[in-house]
Amino acid sequence: MKKNALLLIACTFLCFSGGMLAQQKNKLPVVSDSSATPETQNLYRNLFALKEKGFLFGHQDDLAYGVKWRGESGRSDVKEVTGDYPGVYGWDIGGLEQQSDKNIDGVPFSKMKTLIKAVYDRGGVNTISWHQDNPLTGKNAWDTTPGSLASVVPGGAKHELFNSWLDISAQFFLSLKGSDGKAIPILYRPYHELTGTWFWWCKNNGTAEEFKTLWKYTVNYLKSKGVHNLIYVYNTSDFTSKADFLEYYPGPEYADILSFDTYQYKDPAENQDFESNVNRQFAIIDTIAQEQHKLIAFAETGYEAIPYPKWWTQTLLKAIGTYKVSFVLAWRNHGWNESSTPPRMHYYVPYKGGPNEQDFIDFYHLKNTLFQSDATKEKLYRKK
Repeated sequence: MKKNALLLIACTFLCFSGGMLAQQKNKLPVVSDSSATPETQNLYRNLFALKEKGFLFGHQDDLAYGVKWRGESGRSDVKEVTGDYPGVYGWDIGGLEQQSDKNIDGVPFSKMKTLIKAVYDRGGVNTISWHQDNPLTGKNAWDTTPGSLASVVPGGAKHELFNSWLDISAQFFLSLKGSDGKAIPILYRPYHELTGTWFWWCKNNGTAEEFKTLWKYTVNYLKSKGVHNLIYVYNTSDFTSKADFLEYYPGPEYADILSFDTYQYKDPAENQDFESNVNRQFAIIDTIAQEQHKLIAFAETGYEAIPYPKWWTQTLLKAIGTYKVSFVLAWRNHGWNESSTPPRMHYYVPYKGGPNEQDFIDFYHLKNTLFQSDATKEKLYRKK
């Protein structure tokens, strides 16, 4: 009798715990902003489903300019090589804080809004970063004067100035509307590459608590201004462990996508550090993402001028491995860069008539690389 009773208890416990695990596994993804617009929630959930098919390919400033052209309607280096636009389009709002009419890369904000709308209307995804000036010194984002980060948190000397910048960004986000009149969802990547040493908000310029305060304050402030069309992307540079990645992390209630930026610098025919480092970093954030039910992404990457003929189909794909990544974004096609030493062509995606186009075309035709036509079919902003 005792044995049967114990067996019944054990079975009941296993059934209950199994049911709980099934519930957790089947739980719908929830964006961190509980007041997020329906389209923002739909995008987040649909990105979860889409990663089972592959990753969206993105390109910074794809519609604004490219190699040997700027501001020509409908143009895209990606489209001219593959016949299709990217699925994700990167933008930067650096300069907005100074109420400039153009961003730091010379893209007029009025034009940027028009292009963001065009992307949304055809079912693509927009992501935004912000190379904002140093509020303590008035210099650019790369000024790492000590105390800069601390100056903007509550009680800091530049807190009120910083609030005025957040107000300007809130107005910008609220102004983004599609042809359907609805707020356009944005993958927002503030304070990017925070584990580096080159921006005023990086970890060498503030404590973990100061950064977490800055992040949480920003999110809460934007929500208080009625901004509910943002999916927050936590973004680092290099990191070596789970603890390293999470040291400055504000917590799962304040982030939706976990990501990092890494670029190729050495010849992959002779050095595989890029592949091994990226794969190791994906292993770390994938573990965290599964624990917290988050998405992961490769928010910035590339190999300048892409001199290696199989970088897309071999190096990059080996680096990503089997991890289910939501999007991979290559950096911008600046074109001829006079300010470089020495001056050179500065681009990260092949252009028509340039070297190594075929490998990118082969990359495009792979089943798991998703571009605009794939995103359009998926209807990412609709409830399914």
